[in-house]
Amino acid sequence: MTRKTYYITTPIYYVNDKPHIGHAYTSLACDVLARFKRLDGYDVMFLTGTDEHGQKVEKAAEAAGVDPQAFCDKVSQSFRDLAGAMNFSNDDFIRTTEPRHVKSVQALWQKVAASGNIYLGHYEGWYAVRDEAFYQEDELQDGPNGQKLAPTGAPVEWVKEPSYFFKLSAWGEKLLKFYEENPGFILPASRRNEVISFVKGGLKDLSVSRTTFKWGIPVPGDEAHVMYVWFDALTNYITAAGYPDTGSDSYKKFWPADLHMVGKDILRFHAVYWPAFLMAADLAPPKRVFAHGWWTNEGQKISKSLGNVIDPLALIEEFGLEQTRYFLMREVPFGNDGDFRRAGIVSRINSELANGFGNLAQRTLSFCAKNTNAAVPTPGPLAEMDEALLAEADSLADRMRAALDDQAIHTALQYWFDLVDAANKYIDVAAPWTLRKTDPARMETVLWTLLEAIRQLAILAQAIMPNSAAKMLDQLGVSEAARSFAHLGEMGRLRAGTPLPTPQGVFPRHVEAAAKEGA
Repeated sequence: MTRKTYYITTPIYYVNDKPHIGHAYTSLACDVLARFKRLDGYDVMFLTGTDEHGQKVEKAAEAAGVDPQAFCDKVSQSFRDLAGAMNFSNDDFIRTTEPRHVKSVQALWQKVAASGNIYLGHYEGWYAVRDEAFYQEDELQDGPNGQKLAPTGAPVEWVKEPSYFFKLSAWGEKLLKFYEENPGFILPASRRNEVISFVKGGLKDLSVSRTTFKWGIPVPGDEAHVMYVWFDALTNYITAAGYPDTGSDSYKKFWPADLHMVGKDILRFHAVYWPAFLMAADLAPPKRVFAHGWWTNEGQKISKSLGNVIDPLALIEEFGLEQTRYFLMREVPFGNDGDFRRAGIVSRINSELANGFGNLAQRTLSFCAKNTNAAVPTPGPLAEMDEALLAEADSLADRMRAALDDQAIHTALQYWFDLVDAANKYIDVAAPWTLRKTDPARMETVLWTLLEAIRQLAILAQAIMPNSAAKMLDQLGVSEAARSFAHLGEMGRLRAGTPLPTPQGVFPRHVEAAAKEGA
């Protein structure tokens, strides 16, 4: 039987600066989805990488006094380091300076040019180096000292130079038809409406080459031009799948991609330019582009000038890796903007992980260690309340799967925590500590039911907190082979008599420094 496949990508990150919380957030969301799909039996390809060409990189390297390639090598490594520190499970890391990518981009250019969609002209217009994007006059704002600014706040300059153009103006109706036939192509729905409105406003041909700098991929047959950085960067998604060898097993297996995850600021490039480039080359567009929101810090916009940039490595060092992963995915409805608040992460760690899931497991396992010979107890006939908790546990995977298929990661985690909450209420009502004296057989049934709920919570938590979930499954005596979603529900029920190791806490409380000093 052919395995189901899933191809998910982060945007490739621009190497003009070191990674921050925005990069970690996007990649973490992809990691959670990729891990979930693997556990659910899919053959997954999870891609991330770095975007290394363009005028902005050339200028940053010049300012640093180094060769552009050496500059890219150093900054690209910092993104690899972040992936390791955050325990991302990416299958590939692509760099746009790699030979495989140069070959792929030049092949795509030739295919699009052969279709009649690229022509040589000259470009005059407003260009933002920081955004690597061109803007229309009516999109600009007035900044200080008469400086024109892009909608993003980036300064723009008037550019006049020879340029190759992509006939984007010819693709408006085709794109609108594609959006109509594929209503799930752009999510969330509010972003879809923005894109449709933009395309309906009329598309202008897009400049896709530059001659005023050299740090880029040369245009085939005209090396005075380097390719516009977005034509270069977007192509990474098919490069990694095996393009230009469209007959390769990898390309046939994984393209079109199931999901491009992006920040809302680069949605236009992915939802307008990219499908048009692909269709012009007679290639299939991706199945979905999901644009998530931005983070603020304690209510303030994040910026280097304010000194409030959030370093994900600092969060990990202070709060713990798995706690940081959980908070970032749990705190904000995924797709919306979010506000990082210190009190928020402390609250999630203490109330939901330490007091919620951690305490539930610790007191159940400790009770078993003392009262069921440190082994899985033997259940008797199930009462209505037992069956209700098991039914909620058994249905959790289906509910989380449906939410994650819509990238509603926050909803999936709410379902997960609802079961934690239900199990804590169950243990308080069932009161096994009382049953120990009055009805030991019933006590064993209650404890087995609790362990079953914890088992399913731990299996599903592997997507978000893989290390902590593994520790929890170790303590439940669940073998490595029984940790996939195929063993959820009745397929993997705990067997009475299975030895249970000595329980150890998995989620410590976070105590603020001031409280520690006063202790």
